[in-house]
Amino acid sequence: MTTPAALKLLDNFSLEMTGKDIPGLEEASRAIPQGTKINVTFLGNEDLEMRVAAAKRVKELGFVPVPHISARRLQSQQQLEEFLAALHGVDATDHVFCVGGDPATPEGPYPDSLSVIRSGVLQQYGVKEVSIAGYPEGHPDISAEVLWQHLEDKSAALAEQGLDAVVLTQFAFDAEAVLKWVLEVRDRGIDSEIRVGTPGPAGIKRLLGYARRFGVGTSAGIVKKYGFSLTNLMGTAGPDRFVGELGDLLAADARSGRVRTHFYTFGGLLATAEWAQTFGTGH
Repeated sequence: MTTPAALKLLDNFSLEMTGKDIPGLEEASRAIPQGTKINVTFLGNEDLEMRVAAAKRVKELGFVPVPHISARRLQSQQQLEEFLAALHGVDATDHVFCVGGDPATPEGPYPDSLSVIRSGVLQQYGVKEVSIAGYPEGHPDISAEVLWQHLEDKSAALAEQGLDAVVLTQFAFDAEAVLKWVLEVRDRGIDSEIRVGTPGPAGIKRLLGYARRFGVGTSAGIVKKYGFSLTNLMGTAGPDRFVGELGDLLAADARSGRVRTHFYTFGGLLATAEWAQTFGTGH
């Protein structure tokens, strides 16, 4: 049975899609609450037109687009401004997610998301709220000390510029590790809303593949806590246990503040939306 604490964590959840997922979004739209934030990725195999078309369709269907800006993929300030101008043209710049991105070497003048934030360009195109990345289970290539410093610096830069901030996390499997991280965020004086990333229902092999790619812990103990076994890789797994446990842990500590759920759908927008409907009914 779904607990009130888990329902609170699930309330006003957000979703993620790629530029190629417009048909999936249209199929899932009946199961997604109006006004839901839907993040639109900035992947290397997408182009400006795909990203803008996806953000436009999100808006047309009654949801809130949150386009990603991948700092290290931007080849110039002109490219950033062209992207923001195109998004502004479809009324999709109120909310953005600014992230460093995957390339080992920056393709242009922005080595990280902080440099994009500090450029002052975002406000020129109507950006009001910026999501920044958090890593409850760490990052394979960046030390914990550096991650914390970046989070503090970005939070301070957004506050100085009068922009609202949301901390959006990489997906995690360990609810206790997430709670510990959330409390440290608060101890460091950051009171922004936190959206904890978790995978929507997906095949176990696929989940483990993404986890390895992003450096998320996949030890037998952690995945067992999440709710599946490394000895049975043919099935699917959903976030029921993770959301339930994390909701209860957060509710037991008032310091946790505003925390919601963000779903990485891995192309399964309808499956994730229907899971949220079912979980939300208390079953």
